[in-house]
Amino acid sequence: MAEPVLAIEGLSKRFGAVIACDDVNLDLREGEIHALIGPNGAGKSTLIKQIAGEIASDAGTVHFAGVDISALDAVARARAGLARTFQVSSLAPEFSALQNVMLAVQSGAGGTFRFLGRALSDPALTEPAMAALSRAGLAERARMTASDLSHGERRQLEIAIALAMRPKAFLLDEPMAGMGPEGSKTLTGFLDGLREEAPILLVEHDMDAVFALADRVSVLVYGKVIATGGIDEIRADPQVREAYLGEEGP
Repeated sequence: MAEPVLAIEGLSKRFGAVIACDDVNLDLREGEIHALIGPNGAGKSTLIKQIAGEIASDAGTVHFAGVDISALDAVARARAGLARTFQVSSLAPEFSALQNVMLAVQSGAGGTFRFLGRALSDPALTEPAMAALSRAGLAERARMTASDLSHGERRQLEIAIALAMRPKAFLLDEPMAGMGPEGSKTLTGFLDGLREEAPILLVEHDMDAVFALADRVSVLVYGKVIATGGIDEIRADPQVREAYLGEEGP
């Protein structure tokens, strides 16, 4: 079997007496969507922040594309190709969709976004930004400010920003949050094709989306992974059904 794109081994994090992550092991393979699910307070956000480099782990390692990135900060991990979206939008609302993506293009190239007017005529920035917007289905919204986009379009814009970083893997934190049934259906279809771009570690509460998209699922409860497997395995696991799916085991 090929080496995983992302491999987490023994990741742990404690906040005082609270163990947020407890010796977590999981991996992400080429071409797959690996969903991370669990009840509120299970430690999913803490785990994602550790993987992204936003908070330091107490123990464990993160290997990405065959390299130990445990000592790298969030910016260095992003530039290495680990693309992150957030549960709460982190867009620049006063900028257009195009400008938001151009920020990512320039950041990925190691630059700083200082001369906005001049940058808008620079094809080295506009062309890859428009390509990412087109890939995310937002080409016609390029000139709209982020604040004027619909909630679903803002989620798509976040993914366009991630695409502009030329990722080797995506960390998607509840992309369906706040979306209605139609929006979730549209985004589910988009994410299904996104795995061809790079594999996805998906944190999501929308179980319909998880079961429609995931090749594998890991279930996190009280900071520990209690099960990892395919959809049918997770559905049938009595420990998962009792702890998360709200059912009694047989």
